[in-house]
Amino acid sequence: GSGSYRSNPLCCLMSYAIKEMFLTLQGEGVHCGRRAVFLRFTGCNLWTGLEKDRSSAICQFCDTDFVGMDGEGGGRFADAQAVADSVATVWGASEIRRFVVITGGEPMLQVDDALIDALHDCGFEIAIESNGTFSVPRTIDWICISPKAGSETVQKSGDELKLVWPQTGSDWEQMQSWDFSHHLIQPMDARESDDASATNVQSAIEFVQANPKWRLSLQTHKILGLA
Repeated sequence: GSGSYRSNPLCCLMSYAIKEMFLTLQGEGVHCGRRAVFLRFTGCNLWTGLEKDRSSAICQFCDTDFVGMDGEGGGRFADAQAVADSVATVWGASEIRRFVVITGGEPMLQVDDALIDALHDCGFEIAIESNGTFSVPRTIDWICISPKAGSETVQKSGDELKLVWPQTGSDWEQMQSWDFSHHLIQPMDARESDDASATNVQSAIEFVQANPKWRLSLQTHKILGLA
């Protein structure tokens, strides 16, 4: 239950540093196509976000800018209620199926019980996308873990396991025994060329055809030109 998870010692902050906050459609995974507010936190424990550090980072393929607080709706928020109120404003007047996706960077560097409670009090169903190196509280409604090779995954249960593919060193066979309702393979968006990305898509298709526990997840927001 709440409070029983092993949280990051830095997460109990007086304020929250947020890169951006915007209304979009969830582009990946089981909730693909669903109206959502994306709440992106700054910072990550597997890469600084600076290109000069990419080659030495544990995670070298990140395609997200999570540095600073200068994005749409970003900034430093004094407390959990201030964050939740802003998320509600971005969502708009409708009370129907309010949905917020907490992401990063690595959001568990900052997410705490106060924020979870404040978002729930505003009527939001909460999803999180985490690298799994910190425990995630089950009070979050939808837990998506995306393990990164070379890091220790401590959160081995949840709703959705999303493995970016290919990743040298990923023990996907062991991951099949982890307690997730959905096991997803997502082709890596290769920064070097479209041909490399197409090769990764084909590799992911072949993987799913050979391993029926897994299903394919595409980054439809990129296909549709959404943020």
